[in-house]
Amino acid sequence: MSDMLKGLWAYRGFVLSSIKNEFVTRFARSKLGGFWMILQPLAQVLIYALILSAVLSAKLPGIDSQYAYAIYLTAGFLGWMLFSEIINRCLNLFIEQGNLMKKMKFPKITLPTIVVGSALLNNVMLLLAILGVFAVLGHFPTLQILWLPVLTLAMVSLALGLGLVLGILNVFIRDIGQAVPILLQVAFWFTPIVYPINIIPERLQQLLVLNPIYPIIRGYHDVLVFGQAPHLGQVILIMTVGFLILAFGLFLFRRASAELVDAL
Repeated sequence: MSDMLKGLWAYRGFVLSSIKNEFVTRFARSKLGGFWMILQPLAQVLIYALILSAVLSAKLPGIDSQYAYAIYLTAGFLGWMLFSEIINRCLNLFIEQGNLMKKMKFPKITLPTIVVGSALLNNVMLLLAILGVFAVLGHFPTLQILWLPVLTLAMVSLALGLGLVLGILNVFIRDIGQAVPILLQVAFWFTPIVYPINIIPERLQQLLVLNPIYPIIRGYHDVLVFGQAPHLGQVILIMTVGFLILAFGLFLFRRASAELVDAL
């Protein structure tokens, strides 16, 4: 583990420049540039809000706004977009960077670090856009928004741990790359993002205990929508699980590094 951290620190310039170059290259010939990474999820939120808010908006207690459902939906999307981006990018990371891993000698841990750095940059920009939308709608988050870094850390630890494990396994078992997007769709609808939890039967609510993303998304709703502190015990529990999965992912990554290059 210490060798990984030393290698990461030695190549910190490479990591930062890669994140910058990825951002610049992605929107090099685009008139709107980085705004596209904000407009796409916001457009998706708008579609869900327009279609479903007429049915669900009356069932969102605690939000005194005619745009209650759009606010609720947007807050949940902020957390989900961070999780899904890290998972999706880590899933094919080593396959896409196979030629680089074969031709250059560098700490391979920099690759998932670049993914996380880029995802966090996107997420911060999306957050700023969401806060702007909230202001237009007349909804202003309270000081409880200061809990967001804790929720972000919990989400990143869980997503990166799962992403590393899945990305490594995907090199050897390509079916995983086909199955994970389907599982992410199931996880999305199994998480109360586009619906409030109180509209589903109580017996089904108990199943949400099995969903590790739920306490974090609930924290995003508490902080950004209801202006209250998250259930810290649940968030810390999920963060601990995330760090354990991440530790296993790093262990697996270190053991499989040589085989990864050979398999690619």
